[in-house]
Amino acid sequence: MKKAMVYGAGVSGLAACELLRKNGYEVILVDDKKGLSSKEAIDQLNGIELFIKSPGIPYNELVLEVKNKEIELIDEIELAYRYSVGKFKIIAVTGTNGKTTTTSKIAGLLEADGYKVEAGGNIGKAFAQIVLEEKQLDFVVLELSSYQLENLKEFKADLSLVINLSPDHMDRYEKETDYYLAKFNVKNNADSNSYFILNIDSKESLDLYKKGNEKLIKVSSLGDKAADFYVENGILKSKDEEILEADKLSLKGKHNLENVMFMVATAKTFGLSNEIIREYLYNTESLEHRMENFLEVDGVTFVNDSKGTNIDSTVKAMEAYKTKPILICGGKNKYVDLVPLAKAINENAKLLYLIGDTADMIEKLVKEEGYPIEKIFNLKNLETVINEIKLEKGDIVLFSPAHSSFDQFANYVERGRIFKELVNKKFVTAQALKK
Repeated sequence: MKKAMVYGAGVSGLAACELLRKNGYEVILVDDKKGLSSKEAIDQLNGIELFIKSPGIPYNELVLEVKNKEIELIDEIELAYRYSVGKFKIIAVTGTNGKTTTTSKIAGLLEADGYKVEAGGNIGKAFAQIVLEEKQLDFVVLELSSYQLENLKEFKADLSLVINLSPDHMDRYEKETDYYLAKFNVKNNADSNSYFILNIDSKESLDLYKKGNEKLIKVSSLGDKAADFYVENGILKSKDEEILEADKLSLKGKHNLENVMFMVATAKTFGLSNEIIREYLYNTESLEHRMENFLEVDGVTFVNDSKGTNIDSTVKAMEAYKTKPILICGGKNKYVDLVPLAKAINENAKLLYLIGDTADMIEKLVKEEGYPIEKIFNLKNLETVINEIKLEKGDIVLFSPAHSSFDQFANYVERGRIFKELVNKKFVTAQALKK
């Protein structure tokens, strides 16, 4: 019997185990918290033909020994692909910001036109789980992180895209370029039947893009007419065809317009009508934890943007409002340059409330930018922030951390949920008691 080892007992790792067993492998599951440790697993590598590493697992002693023994090393995305070839079309979505929104809404658009679609990868189901379920599908839309794209060999999408690029995960990569190049692995195996959507507004993407055999589609939310899809005078166009009016989009903000360019380009590539596209994008709702206006009370709007896990995402979130928001941010240090965040806060934040490991660093940097000391509240803890926050009618409270959650929360979902619970407990309950 063929033997495989799976490192990581999370969602993707467990799905990979099941898929391997279904296809005749004896599987050893390794997890430093839940079972066989990575150190113990080193002694069990003899006879292993295939090693599956979960995306978040670092390149530690076990992984390096796998490489040293020349055992085939892949990730769950690659494994699932090998058992999915020819069963459905694959749309692969990556980039620094906007992946979840773009992935979900592309899936929604295709469903609105009657296609059978699953979204997965870095959101929802693991790709291996989708393959295991053996549903009759037309499309699988995958959100893919840089980690998931590091060990691809045969994986090929029918359409792939890189939304944008900005520094992130410098705790994993030595240079920004290493991180960016991992994103571009998404098109490594593209052929003449494949499509790739390029954001020509992104200098980083333009610098790194190398034309292969794929059919290239260019988009520009800034109105560059060299693009196949661009915005001119508030109208999203393809050549001379008017597709939709930007101000009628239900997803607001410059960052969402960028995402919409990719949604529309994908929809048109697969033959969706302008009527379907408009109906869907004029009425679809924001995702939970991504620029989610979840409460308006006493003239104050509360926005849950817990999915804002990097600087660029938070900067764009602040810039989406005409009224300067009260910003709550901070979290686990990713070792990126925080100066751009500090500059944006100085320009765009009415008040600043800080939490997490990076609170002191951000406070120091915003002071250096000239942000008034009396507007900074370094409270470290989210519950303390909600209990002590100072509000006036017309305020927008934007919870956009610009960091990952792992210093204080299990993930961004838990962080966003707790934020909403704390806000509802204080402000909704308080309002009810007044009555």
